[in-house]
Amino acid sequence: MFRSNDGKKQTTSYIIGGLAGLSLIIFLGSFSTTEHSPTASTVPNVETNTVEQVNKNSDQATTEVVRTSEDVSEEAKPKETTEVNTNDNSEPIGSGRLPATLIEVIDGDTLHVEVEGREEKVRLLLIDTPETVHPQKEVQPFGKDASNFVKKQTNKGDIELELDVSERDKYGRLLAYVWVNDKMLNEQLLEYGLARVAYIYPPNTKYVDQFEEIQKTAQKASKGIWSIENYVQEEGFVEPEPEIKAPVIVKEEPIIEEEPQVEVVEEEVVSNVYYKNCSAVRAAGADPIYAGDPGYSTHLDRDGDGVGCEK
Repeated sequence: MFRSNDGKKQTTSYIIGGLAGLSLIIFLGSFSTTEHSPTASTVPNVETNTVEQVNKNSDQATTEVVRTSEDVSEEAKPKETTEVNTNDNSEPIGSGRLPATLIEVIDGDTLHVEVEGREEKVRLLLIDTPETVHPQKEVQPFGKDASNFVKKQTNKGDIELELDVSERDKYGRLLAYVWVNDKMLNEQLLEYGLARVAYIYPPNTKYVDQFEEIQKTAQKASKGIWSIENYVQEEGFVEPEPEIKAPVIVKEEPIIEEEPQVEVVEEEVVSNVYYKNCSAVRAAGADPIYAGDPGYSTHLDRDGDGVGCEK
């Protein structure tokens, strides 16, 4: 009896233990599910974020494509021609006044120099001189004067270049105010009437007001280019067309030729008749004999009245 009861107790203990273990497993399983549920819920968020990022990248790419298209269309538009090159990719020149060595004077407003170890063509800023080497134009009045003046000045001393905001023009030339012994060549050309103020393209306008005042003074004094009426124009230098004068018609009076006068030469009557005396005259029947008659002679006319051998 005691063994039978003990067996039942033991069996009951096993059942209770099994149920307890099962409950523990269920509890732990429930806890584990709760622990993993936030992680599971974050998976859709990762996917959502990934989709959003992809959309953002797609939108950004679309925006970049649109911008690129706009840039291309802007580049396709015709650009306004200006003296200043705003897209200069060449190596920048130093600031301040730059020492330069003259190689050649090309014309009144263009030099060939060496600066910072390299050769450069320099275009004098804000001025224009008459042409001397233009392939499509003849030498213009005062063009040689401007070139010779620049040659003379640049041989006097040290040359320095002063740049403005934009360094180069569309042809790649340096744009500069040229100084020789602390005198600006640009100003001197204007002062002597060998240049006009021209090619005013911002931002290179540092001395434009000063230059225009100098030009007014030269213009009032009729110096150089200002001495020719209407020679200086907005578009440059225009030589006046030579004045064509109407032909002068001179009315000539008819020339009346005079008939040459014929000189009448009286023929001298030469006579070979000779009367020795009045007896000879009477014998010939020529008495009385008059002056001019053949044979008349003064020895026959003693009283000299022109009648000889009177009766």
